[in-house]
Amino acid sequence: MNTRSDTRSRTPAAPTARPGAGAYGPSPIGTPAQARQLVCHTLAALGPLPPDQVDDLLLVTSELVTNAHRHGGGVVDFGIAVGPDRVTVSVADASGQAPRCDLREELRPGGFGWPIVLRLCREVTVDTRPDGKTIHAAVTVDR
Repeated sequence: MNTRSDTRSRTPAAPTARPGAGAYGPSPIGTPAQARQLVCHTLAALGPLPPDQVDDLLLVTSELVTNAHRHGGGVVDFGIAVGPDRVTVSVADASGQAPRCDLREELRPGGFGWPIVLRLCREVTVDTRPDGKTIHAAVTVDR
């Protein structure tokens, strides 16, 4: 498990287009299960990875997509990028509000997704734009 996370916000010059789409539109990813299925399909093409790294990536994917639905009006765009030592999942939504960690003294349901993402990822960036944000979350993999 990785212990280093870097979170920052930045405003890009223009939105990043979905691969092959050219512009934002309805995302082909509607649910966390669909996102996990796409990630599994991508990982299968890489060859065997340690199961704990696959589990981390699938949990991060689920949390980001769930948060986009719960707090950002749904998934606007979804992407996955494979590097030599990391896999990055990118989830865009229509909310310009950056994710936040609420420290609570009382025990109540919810609010654990963002801390989980920060804990499991090597690097997390939040790109904000006037019409929303994209979160890029990179998980370390041994290839």
